[in-house]
Amino acid sequence: MRDEDLPAVLACEQAGYTSPWSEGIFRDCLRVRYCCLVAETREMVVGHAVMSVAAGECHLLNLCIHPLFQRLGIGRRLLRRLLALARRQQADSAFLEVRLSNTGAIALYRGEGFDEIGVRKGYYPSAGGDSSRREDALMMARSL
Repeated sequence: MRDEDLPAVLACEQAGYTSPWSEGIFRDCLRVRYCCLVAETREMVVGHAVMSVAAGECHLLNLCIHPLFQRLGIGRRLLRRLLALARRQQADSAFLEVRLSNTGAIALYRGEGFDEIGVRKGYYPSAGGDSSRREDALMMARSL
């Protein structure tokens, strides 16, 4: 991912999530040199991912596939690429949070060896940003 990808990344993020990240968040991730990837066809960015790596751990912060391109294996390929990059940086474990309602993502992560390690209560904003109604996150981890 590069700065010039951000308009397309933001469009994908907004299509894929009810509470999308802002441009500033993506710019900050690029600035601090998190691992930021895009998946693209010849015509458009169809997915993106952001991961931090530090102290022997990686944390998957964002993995988004445009709804028109979901269930085609793009998310799995991005995830595997991130985990391979984390291994090269001597990470030995991976962590992530996922909305409890995101059953497709949970199935992907389980299929790639992630196990549930806990729940973060009220972690995600609700659709529409109603602060009184937040969604829990499933915390998952796996060894690398």
